[in-house]
Amino acid sequence: MRIQLMECKETTDSMMSTFFFYLPAVLLSGFMFPIANMPEVVQAVTYLNPLRYFLVIIRGIFLKGVGVAILWPQIMALLILGILVLTLAVKKFRKNLA
Repeated sequence: MRIQLMECKETTDSMMSTFFFYLPAVLLSGFMFPIANMPEVVQAVTYLNPLRYFLVIIRGIFLKGVGVAILWPQIMALLILGILVLTLAVKKFRKNLA
C-alpha cells in the first residue's frame, strides 16, 4: 500500500501545491481565528498542525515572558511531529533510491 499525497514533476507544480498545505495550516493554527471558537472536529484536526504549537511558544515567550518550564508540552509536541515527518521523509527517500 502506497500513501502519497502529491507528486510534482516541476518546480512550478510544487510551488502551487504548497498552497494546498499552507493556507489550511495558517487558518487552523489559531493565528487568524481562535481555536476555541472552531467546531470540535476541526479543533481535533488542529492537533496535527505544527504551527499551532509554534504560535503558542512564540506568544508565550514574546508576550508573556514564560520559559521552558511552562512551554514544554508544546515543545514536545513539535519534537514528536518533527521526528515523525523526518522518519516518513527518510523512508520515502530510501524507496526512491532503491
